[in-house]
Amino acid sequence: MKIVDVCRRKVAGWPYIAITLLASLASFGCYTSMYAFRKAFAAGTFSGEQYFGADYKVWLIIAQMLGYMLSKFYGIRYIAETGGGTRTMRILLLVGIAWAALLAFALVPAPYNIVFMFINGFPLGMIWGLVFGYVEGRRSTEIIAAVMSISLIFASGFVKTVARTIMDVLPVNEYWMPFCTGLLFVAPFLLFTACLAVLPAPNALDQQQRNKREPMCARERKQFMRHFLPGIIITLVIYVLLTIARDIRDNFEVEIWSDLGKRNNHIYTQTDSIISLVVLLVIGLLILVKDNLKAFTFIHFMIIAGALLLGISTVLYSRQQIGPVTWMSLAGLGLYLGYIPYNAVFFERMIATFKFKSNAGFVIYVADAAGYLGTVSALLLKEFYNGHVSWGLFFRNGAMVVAIVGGAGALLSLVYFRHKVMRHEKRVVSYADKSTNFNLL
Repeated sequence: MKIVDVCRRKVAGWPYIAITLLASLASFGCYTSMYAFRKAFAAGTFSGEQYFGADYKVWLIIAQMLGYMLSKFYGIRYIAETGGGTRTMRILLLVGIAWAALLAFALVPAPYNIVFMFINGFPLGMIWGLVFGYVEGRRSTEIIAAVMSISLIFASGFVKTVARTIMDVLPVNEYWMPFCTGLLFVAPFLLFTACLAVLPAPNALDQQQRNKREPMCARERKQFMRHFLPGIIITLVIYVLLTIARDIRDNFEVEIWSDLGKRNNHIYTQTDSIISLVVLLVIGLLILVKDNLKAFTFIHFMIIAGALLLGISTVLYSRQQIGPVTWMSLAGLGLYLGYIPYNAVFFERMIATFKFKSNAGFVIYVADAAGYLGTVSALLLKEFYNGHVSWGLFFRNGAMVVAIVGGAGALLSLVYFRHKVMRHEKRVVSYADKSTNFNLL
């Protein structure tokens, strides 16, 4: 720990832009490496395997998703109350448990190994909040969070490409592939986690502009939820739909592309890399907007634009006016233009706008808990009530629901929060007037 403290003091003396660059690369690299322990198994198809009336791969995804979902519910308290002193060791421990579960998955025969995907998912569900805790509350949080968040897009396709390549060039089957993929990312994961550990805390100017971020006790969490309840409910509806669509695209991307007639292993990385760069550019521009309310408004417009792009591209593809690659690229871009802000900057700017004692990790985990509950429900619905529908068609139909409900919800959210700001400003002015009159007396 003394070495870490010495390195942290040295980094604190760097120019602010250098600290921002280090934080961006470290958070992106750490979360991308974590994806190798979480999503590599999705590169397998496990064709022809069925248990208990459902496809084996669906059981694997549901098991991991259940673990991930329960982790998000547990993380509402865990992340909200976690301070900076223990984050690094917690990240290392949690990823180590997830990797050990992948080894057990390879050693134990199906279907008994399904339980290890649940064990794999639970610890990994806490990683986002722990990593984001290093970067929130800074003047440069937008650019750091934007770089970190594109790992949600880039890492999925990249890890699946690596996993498929491992099976093509090495004598590794679909059961050992997840563990072997994780093995390739152990060294990068340790390196990037060490870089996060030496990041200095937000300075005084960061705290002045973005509000100091602090752990929240149970009473403070309840107070926060009561204060913003209508807006949070609207946000959760949007986020649940976005999460379902994103997880279906992410977990069944191989099957969706196959339905579309594309079986190129590199197509996952190619399309997702372009989407990542566009989303990074759009969210990164927020660093230029110093006014928190203006930035918060811009984020809402970004989500609305994403819903429109998702809906319009799906309609054009259904009418055969664009091809499958163009549709998947545009639909993916629209989906992530709506999804990524909630993971990166929506709650960051919300807290900065209202200056409420809180931290972004808590609110993100409330949204994630609801989102993954929605995904598990959708997977069960698809498998047991719409099993004859292909994943490609299921994703396309769902995309239209997300576009319509998500776009309308984002507009309603914008109206609610702007009205909330106006009411807050009126109370502040009224309080100031009363204080002035009292002083005059």
